[in-house]
Amino acid sequence: MLADTSQSRPLKVGVQLPEIERVAPWPDLARMATTIEALGYDSIWVGDHLIFRDGDAPPRGPWEAWTVMAAVAAITERVEIGPLVACTSFHNPTMIAKKAATLDEIAGGRLVLGLGAGWNESEYAAFGFPYDHRVSRFAEAFTIIRRLLGGEEIDFHGEYYAVDDCRIVPPGPRPGGIPLMVGSASPRMLDITVPYIQSWNAWYAWFGNRPENLAPWMQKLDEACARAGRDPATIERTCAVYVELSGGTGRHVGAANEAEIPPLTGSPPEMADVLRQFAAAGISHVQLVMDPITVEAIEEFAPVLEFLDRP
Repeated sequence: MLADTSQSRPLKVGVQLPEIERVAPWPDLARMATTIEALGYDSIWVGDHLIFRDGDAPPRGPWEAWTVMAAVAAITERVEIGPLVACTSFHNPTMIAKKAATLDEIAGGRLVLGLGAGWNESEYAAFGFPYDHRVSRFAEAFTIIRRLLGGEEIDFHGEYYAVDDCRIVPPGPRPGGIPLMVGSASPRMLDITVPYIQSWNAWYAWFGNRPENLAPWMQKLDEACARAGRDPATIERTCAVYVELSGGTGRHVGAANEAEIPPLTGSPPEMADVLRQFAAAGISHVQLVMDPITVEAIEEFAPVLEFLDRP
């Protein structure tokens, strides 16, 4: 039986599936996904990367994100599912919109579409994607994606993308479209997206994995809302939180600036208290980046949810 999340929970709690920490075969991913849902977590997230290179070490990489999300959607019923975040450079934006509508259909309207411009230059070169003008390319891609998912039939002729008489049919299960999330604090990226997004995400390395350090990053979002004439209260604030559990040895990261970030540790009531501090700081949804990321770690963290659910 699937667990029902408590109405008293101060914020949603999701889990990011393994990315480059280790190679997780599909049976392992499937067991993690069904365990996450059964234990009462709120969401499942998948990183969208292709390959990482770290000096002389062998290259590392995850499975392809959209395929994994579709498979997870097919074996779950309740949890939200999303990329954290999908790189608009890796697919033509029309195909991202088509994939998103299809995935939302499989999920029964549970997709949260996180989008970003990407950053890991080595994977662009390895897979043949242009790295130049990433934000300008993102701006055009974002426009195409949001308009198509909004039900428009569009013609678009930009510097990087051209679309003629395009429409997403069938349109997906939600007449209002799929909620959009951006994972960036860049003023330019926020100016592009803030008029249209439903949620915003901060990665744990930005703010040192501590709730008291979030204010300057949320201020950037507030300033973008002011420039756009949008009420900042209408955008959900989310963030990743790095958690160490039994057997954790330090996360095998993709970006150098993450290596020294201290993880959240402690007893279940202590970790629940820190998550309540995130909620008090204005965060309504966290994505846990677990070390290790295993079924056993997912089960070990579950009592934290029980403490969170207490009034």
